[in-house]
Amino acid sequence: MLSTTRLTRRLLAAGAALTLALGLTGAAPAAAAVPEDDGSQPLPGYTISNPPLAPLEIDGATTTVRQGVHEHAAYIIETPANWNGELVMWAHGYRGQTPVLSPETPAFGLRQRMLAQGYAWAASSYDRNGYDIRSGVLTTRALADLFTDTVARPKRVLMAGVSMGGHIIGRSLEQYPGYYDGALPMCGVLGDQELFDFFLDYNLVAQALAGVRAYPTPPDYLTNAVPRIQVALGLAGLKPGGPDTTNALGKQLREITVNRSGGDRPGAEAAFTVWKDFLFGIATTNGGDSPAQRPGQLATNLLTWYTPNSPVNVNATVQRVAPENVWQRVLPTLTEVPRIAGRPTAPVLSLHDLGDMFVPFSMEQAYARDVAHHGRSRLLVQRAVRAANHCEFSPAEAGAAWDDLTTWVRGGARPAGDDVTDRRKVAAADFGCRFTDPTAYGTGTRPLFARCP
Repeated sequence: MLSTTRLTRRLLAAGAALTLALGLTGAAPAAAAVPEDDGSQPLPGYTISNPPLAPLEIDGATTTVRQGVHEHAAYIIETPANWNGELVMWAHGYRGQTPVLSPETPAFGLRQRMLAQGYAWAASSYDRNGYDIRSGVLTTRALADLFTDTVARPKRVLMAGVSMGGHIIGRSLEQYPGYYDGALPMCGVLGDQELFDFFLDYNLVAQALAGVRAYPTPPDYLTNAVPRIQVALGLAGLKPGGPDTTNALGKQLREITVNRSGGDRPGAEAAFTVWKDFLFGIATTNGGDSPAQRPGQLATNLLTWYTPNSPVNVNATVQRVAPENVWQRVLPTLTEVPRIAGRPTAPVLSLHDLGDMFVPFSMEQAYARDVAHHGRSRLLVQRAVRAANHCEFSPAEAGAAWDDLTTWVRGGARPAGDDVTDRRKVAAADFGCRFTDPTAYGTGTRPLFARCP
């Protein structure tokens, strides 16, 4: 057996021989350099759809449109010739799990309105789809910084957007305190994770009332369990504007759903007929394992008390579900589905449809309570619109909210709003009339609501 000293000498000799051989034959080729990721391409698995946007003519001058990819997200920037020095970041809503990334223009006539008033606007596709709030928060801020680098530093930066974009707005105000100067979330998920609790509630309560236990939802949930539930509750023939086909169990589900979506309010029972099928379907959404792909994994009803509790004692019979992903539920950091604490640092004016049950009116109530808890109610104004579809706003309703917000941001008086947490006021027959466009009555779902006086 070789001694340690002799073994060491032999290893050293072998190393010297190898070094000499490399010197004679040439060094081994270096690994190919990895191209630097400059963010000009989408992330793997995604493609970009960002067709050229035609500029608008404002006061006889054409706007300047810039489009491209930044930080893996597609973007649009549009600046009017008479730019007032202020920028609006538009936050789009949920796009599902599609692999195509695409930005959008401000809705409800706001693009034309903002440009006519001298505002520039910018919109990001975000660098990922799914319910990924972190992506929306970060890429929207990155696009605002790009505007500073390529156009000019704005005097003010505001935010506006819809649906999931409202979640992005609410969290952005807290992620970058003092950066944004005002916000207009419309039909927004301002109650953050409680949205997924609501979806869970609907399905578990319906199952408990019908005696059909089907959670976690099986592959044939929509074709087997749901039809049985609907027959048991009298929901199968229930249609908007049609006769009430519900039995006592169906009426209990409707009342519980109304209470969980914002409480007794005008048009709520009629709105239930619009959403009762959709709320079964959303329970089966499963795009993967991450919270952005399957946000329902954060949902829970462990501490939920349902009313009314008869004729079935739902609180004793309903299946109780803990969050599958507890850690993501409680983290205060910027996650894919983060919490909104309720600490805005700039004026917020929100719009919400009373009958919306995709992003229910209760989202506004949750945000109002959180903001009040942190002593910042002076920064929040909320308005109810008498419609039942998701984001069903007229240009007049959105435009009035935008004008009032910008006046407020520029030092004007705090605008008027609705008290969304006072149950007595919310239940009043004329609630929502103050900010509902009377000329829009007769369109969409508005005939489900009584005409305002």
